[in-house]
Amino acid sequence: MAPKFQKGPDLKRFMDKRMKVSLNGNRKVTGTLRGYDAFLNIVLEETENTETGQYLGQIVIRGNSIIQFEGLDRVVAAP
Repeated sequence: MAPKFQKGPDLKRFMDKRMKVSLNGNRKVTGTLRGYDAFLNIVLEETENTETGQYLGQIVIRGNSIIQFEGLDRVVAAP
């Protein structure tokens, strides 16, 4: 039997930090994490395409498109 409550991703320590996100289709974007949900959908602000340098502004990325996160700012470990 499956658990009744499934814990979502713990991205609290990455909030308001710069991140590089690798997406399917060999795409990469860099931006500031502003929000996320249990499905790993994320909101990035001040985002730009890493490969072309094109400014994208505020974007929402669907969780199933994300391959990898990379924190670019220092992140304090959870106590």
